[in-house]
Amino acid sequence: MNISIGNDHAGPDYKFAIVEFLEKQGHQIINHGTDSENSVDYPDFAHPVAQNIVNGTADLGIVICGSALGVSMTVNKYAPVRGAVCWSKEIAFLSRQHNDANVLCIPARFTSIPQAVAMVETFINTKFEGGRHDRRVKKISC
Repeated sequence: MNISIGNDHAGPDYKFAIVEFLEKQGHQIINHGTDSENSVDYPDFAHPVAQNIVNGTADLGIVICGSALGVSMTVNKYAPVRGAVCWSKEIAFLSRQHNDANVLCIPARFTSIPQAVAMVETFINTKFEGGRHDRRVKKISC
């Protein structure tokens, strides 16, 4: 699976751990994140992840910032993107199963790295349930 990842200065350590986990699973990573804790602007790293989803370069995306709110707002500007702010693997599970989320938005200041990796594992391994949820997901985009 091709997975696009982007992060601001709150998430380099998260990105490194997540990329290591995903590569061990055999996934291909498209890295748009910063490797530094020097202050940067989160949209600069979230837009390319969303664009990878839109153009089909990536199957799923992961974005990381302090609260996950800024990156979530950014990726959700793109009609085919459904970015979900998640703080537990249970929420990550439901975001995929019920909402067909295709971008996981991680709040680095409110989760630990092991929690984030567990959310990623759950996110990439959960399938969309469809059925009654399909009707609802089709109503999301404007």
